[in-house]
Amino acid sequence: MRNEETVKLISADGFEFVIDKRAAMVSNTLRNMLTSPGSFAETQHGEVRFPEINGAVLEKICQYFYWSLQYSSGKETEFHIEPEITLELMMAANFLDT
Repeated sequence: MRNEETVKLISADGFEFVIDKRAAMVSNTLRNMLTSPGSFAETQHGEVRFPEINGAVLEKICQYFYWSLQYSSGKETEFHIEPEITLELMMAANFLDT
């Protein structure tokens, strides 16, 4: 039995991140996957697999989701990104529509 308030994101290398569903909704792609009518596996199980996104990048994405929720009120603050994952993170952000 799963918690309806959380979502499990699974990276290509098998890392699992259980995050608040509100945080996941920062991503338009995830919002569409998790709220679409019908019998999509993501909707039923609250799990989304990312065969192209490694654990380090997915972890940073999860951090961004929470950061975005916290600072969406307009407060000026920076979200730090390690230079070595910048390109992969940009590609993932494009896919996730964040």
